[in-house]
Amino acid sequence: MQKILFILNDGPYGTERAYQALRQAQAVGKQGDVAIRMFLLSDAVQCARSGQKVPSGYYNVERMLRVALQQGAEVGACGTCLEARGLTDADLVAGVHRGSMEELAAWTLWADKVIGY
Repeated sequence: MQKILFILNDGPYGTERAYQALRQAQAVGKQGDVAIRMFLLSDAVQCARSGQKVPSGYYNVERMLRVALQQGAEVGACGTCLEARGLTDADLVAGVHRGSMEELAAWTLWADKVIGY
């Protein structure tokens, strides 16, 4: 089984980096025999904010993150980054957990491939 870690840094909107990371993670997840973990840093923790409302026809990062979780991805969000942005665990999409740099370090060593966005 291939183990892939995606590290996201950019916020959900403004650039398309988070959108493209989630698209790639979903595509990789469909390939089978793969374990995916995603770690959200900096403004990317906003990707995990529950209740996002976007204009009709515009991509919704929250919805995309939920699909990745349904595919079996494990998702952590930097606790320090959450606190800096005033987000609590209750603000997060179900299935996303508060993580730490120690966890990210362990996940990096776990992964066969690390992809940064």
